[in-house]
Amino acid sequence: MAFPRRVAIVAANRIPFAKSNTAYFGVSNQQMLTAAISGLVEKNDLKGQVLGEVVAGAVMKHSRDFNLARETVLDTGLSAATPCTDMQQACGTGLQALFSVANKIALGQIESGIAGGVDTTSDAPIAVSDKFRGMLLDLNRSKTMGQRLKVLAGFRPSFLLPALPRNGEPRTGLSMGGHTELTAKRWNIERSAQDELAFNSHQKLNAAYESGFMDDLVSPFNGLEKDNLLRAQTTVEKLASLGSAFDKENGTLTAGNSSALTDGASAVLLASEEWAKERGLPVLAYITDFETSAVDFTGIDSDYKEELLLAPAYAVPKMLARNNLALQDMDFYEIHEAFAAQVLATLKAWNDDSFCIERLGLNGALGEIDMNKLNVNGSSLATGHPFAATGGRITGNLAKLLNQKGSGRGLISICAAGGQGVVALLEK
Repeated sequence: MAFPRRVAIVAANRIPFAKSNTAYFGVSNQQMLTAAISGLVEKNDLKGQVLGEVVAGAVMKHSRDFNLARETVLDTGLSAATPCTDMQQACGTGLQALFSVANKIALGQIESGIAGGVDTTSDAPIAVSDKFRGMLLDLNRSKTMGQRLKVLAGFRPSFLLPALPRNGEPRTGLSMGGHTELTAKRWNIERSAQDELAFNSHQKLNAAYESGFMDDLVSPFNGLEKDNLLRAQTTVEKLASLGSAFDKENGTLTAGNSSALTDGASAVLLASEEWAKERGLPVLAYITDFETSAVDFTGIDSDYKEELLLAPAYAVPKMLARNNLALQDMDFYEIHEAFAAQVLATLKAWNDDSFCIERLGLNGALGEIDMNKLNVNGSSLATGHPFAATGGRITGNLAKLLNQKGSGRGLISICAAGGQGVVALLEK
């Protein structure tokens, strides 16, 4: 698809990702997002500048995160005249923020912008129970002491039980891991293949840090210089020794081959070519197309239940067709590793004639990819997955890979809660 004008990825920055309840315990979404964007501002000499827009968001938000992007920008060194918008689409939030900024640049409405995302599970919002909330609302609208006393008389200690965030799909009651167990069984994804993918993710991420690839992509924060989920010394044998995390009797998903609850933030600087050139900033790559798809996983038809995280399998062929490309026309594939089984099932689906004909409406399978081109610097199994921050991490990583190569194409694929998939095409 040809945009009215090209949208350049100029730079990216993130803070190290941290396992939940470790280095960033007590650190807010705003503090982490401020650190990520501030690093981007400092590295690219943007202090005091007015950008076209900053779009960012979080999945796990407190009421205090009202106007999160705007309040963050006011602390970053960017001009206060920079407008801001909050965004949320579960794990697709970071990429959707990027699409929003990119569209405005492509249409000539703005010349530059930042797309960002942040999430913390160490500081997750905990709400009061519905009964206690209702009582407080009744108290607030009571006009007399008698009315207030009548409301208070209905109080029960059980009202004080908190409403904790749920790790489950509201429509099915199953967790993402529970759904992915169904996917693994449906596609016969072996445990050994999942553990091998997880092992490779850690090895590749460690190599990326050791080689200095991450130096200009990560800003130290709160005592961390690299992702603290990284296990450079892990082995396939250690991963194979872990017990099942979701299906205790017949499951193949473990804490080792599933992405962990994580805290972190990321940001990406986008611009027109002219804006970047005027400021002497590089063009790492261009974002040339993107697509969002959704699948029906609600359980009306049991055959669909396992497809919760396979929506990118539907989105990618639409984007490829629009650009007259084959799945193999990529130099790099960045597939978010929510679970090793979800990555492997997606790849297997693309190489399955029945799936591609019956579900995607194609003439046959999309085919296999070169596994040496997949997540070459590791991905979410090793870095962790702060929901809204993953899109920015992957985009920055892929843009730098393309810039180092000097040419080529890269595919981004991110699955999201609610049976949605967000994908993008980058070129150099």
